[in-house]
Amino acid sequence: MSLDSLKSAVPDYAKDLKLNLGSVIGNSELPAQQLWGTVLATAIASRSPIVLRELAPEAKANLTPEAYRAARSAAAVMAMNNVFYRTRHLLSDHEYGTLRAGLRMNVIGNPGVDKVDFELWSFAVSAINGCGMCLDSHEQVLRKAGVGREVIQEAFKIASVVQAVGVTLDAESVLSEIE
Repeated sequence: MSLDSLKSAVPDYAKDLKLNLGSVIGNSELPAQQLWGTVLATAIASRSPIVLRELAPEAKANLTPEAYRAARSAAAVMAMNNVFYRTRHLLSDHEYGTLRAGLRMNVIGNPGVDKVDFELWSFAVSAINGCGMCLDSHEQVLRKAGVGREVIQEAFKIASVVQAVGVTLDAESVLSEIE
C-alpha cells in the first residue's frame, strides 16, 4: 500500500485531489521527517481508515521510530486539545477561559523529536480539526522558532488534501454499497 495506491483510488470526478495529493506529498520541499510526520498525523486526524491504511506504512518507512511515535502523539493530543480549546473559544461565557484546563498534555513539552517538527504536526492536525486558538498558538511558536510562512502553508496544504481525499474515498466506499 502506498501513495500511488491511494492516488489510483481517487475517482475521476476528484482528479484535482489526485493531482494535489501527488504534488503536496510527492513534490514537497519539506525535510522527510517534517513531511512524513505531517502526512501521518493528518492521515490519523482525517479519521479515514482508507487514507491511514495507505499512508501509514510509507510514513513508517520514512520516519525514525521516535518520529513515527511523536506524529501519532501529535494527532492524539491534538484530538483532545482541539475540542477543548475550540469549545472554550466558542462559548459566549469567557469565564471558561480563566478556569484551569486540568488535562494532561505532557507530550507537548517532551515529544521525543525536534520541537519544531512536533509543533508543525500539531498545527496540521489543528487545521483539520478547525481549532482557531490552537492554529494561532502553534503558528506563533513556529514563527518564533524561525519557520517561514511557506513551510507552515505547506503543512496546511497537506492537511487539506489528505482530509479531502479521506472524505472522498470514505464517501465512495459508502456510495458503492448503495448504488
